[in-house]
Amino acid sequence: MAETASETFTLVITGAPYSSQAPQTALGFAQAAVTAGHRIDRVFLYGDGVHLASALSAPPSDETNWSEEWSRFLSEHSVPGVACIASALRRGLVNETEQKRYELPAANLRTPFEIAGLGEWVEGRIKSTRTLYFHAGD
Repeated sequence: MAETASETFTLVITGAPYSSQAPQTALGFAQAAVTAGHRIDRVFLYGDGVHLASALSAPPSDETNWSEEWSRFLSEHSVPGVACIASALRRGLVNETEQKRYELPAANLRTPFEIAGLGEWVEGRIKSTRTLYFHAGD
């Protein structure tokens, strides 16, 4: 049997946790891909997907905290998690730099996520074998 070549993936998540299955499905895929010997180059959050990077989400104790699960996965596998800056600012998600820039009372970006521009998405598309999109699915 021929050995399958390892692939590199950029994942784009546009659906918010708790109002879509996009983050959950993407995490399941990412875990399976890593287990199969593939690599996740980066995870890019766009549109409502940026809610996944909020440090302020607090679901009931009997529900999965998807922000926490993603944070753990990214840290364990040294995968960059990037929230689109335009999407993040529109939805009230800021890091310390943007907090100071806009004179906001607090920052709420969960570690290890970072905020960056669409250049991160473009770079991921160039560097990865495949780019997969996980949408809200209206």
